[in-house]
Amino acid sequence: MEKVERLISIIMILLKKDVVSTKEFAQLFNVSKRTILRDMETLSLSNIPIYSVNGVHGGYGILDEYKFDKRLLSSSDLENILTALSGLEQILISEEVEVTIKKIEAMVNPLSPKGSIQLSFYDWEGRSEIRQTLKKCQEAILARRLISFDYIDKNGLKTKRLIEPYQLHFSETSWYLKGFCLQRMKYRTFKLSRIDQFQMDERTFNSRDHSLEQEYETSYQPELIALKALISPSIKDHFIERYGSKSIENYSSELLLATIDVPQNSFGFQFLASFGTNLEIIEPTDYVADFRNYLNEMMKKYITNPE
Repeated sequence: MEKVERLISIIMILLKKDVVSTKEFAQLFNVSKRTILRDMETLSLSNIPIYSVNGVHGGYGILDEYKFDKRLLSSSDLENILTALSGLEQILISEEVEVTIKKIEAMVNPLSPKGSIQLSFYDWEGRSEIRQTLKKCQEAILARRLISFDYIDKNGLKTKRLIEPYQLHFSETSWYLKGFCLQRMKYRTFKLSRIDQFQMDERTFNSRDHSLEQEYETSYQPELIALKALISPSIKDHFIERYGSKSIENYSSELLLATIDVPQNSFGFQFLASFGTNLEIIEPTDYVADFRNYLNEMMKKYITNPE
């Protein structure tokens, strides 16, 4: 651990605890007691109000007034942030997130109730496979360095890309990279799981006009189509979570009527097909025909030809 990181960690620990001994700090950071003494001198010279306590139960503490004055966030604010980060940690798959969580934990009042909210996500093995790509993308964005990679689209077509990376975006279950493609000379969004042979270039770039990116974001939204579907009460919660309770109305003693918007592409078909026999599209009729063709193509893969 670098000295600056150790000093920050010492402050965070002292914000949580009253007094911590030199021995505890030395064991925690795997350094000598003399190193801890020098760290305390450095903090004092930096106007951090560290005080020492002599005796068997002695050690170092930080003035309560400092704890109160320097906490720009309330304990409740910190707990809310900690709750969100703890749940998102499984998605972000980043060592930096773990460090951040530990720092915030050190600032939360130990007497505060815990566990009022819990977030859980599927710990899919595939997420670990994009760890390095995600980390390299973060580094390239911060350093404003060009990146190159092979990109495989949904049809299996592979193209080489040179990108100015601007932002990482997590949507539902997947990570995406937003950037300016120097081959297409347009803003593009790339799914990280479709990126191969990632390389960070030595060349840097100057950020482009952000309004152009906003214009791209607007144009990137998929076209939606309004439709009506009969659904089973067993999947009602899925539609309420995505579209709100106003999208659902009673239809019969066994069915509900859902009025929703879906992308007018294969993603819309995939979403609707995921509900199986619990959903039946009834309007518009041309969409029903398109969806039927989609399902027929799917079924062809499972029809066994008689010998």
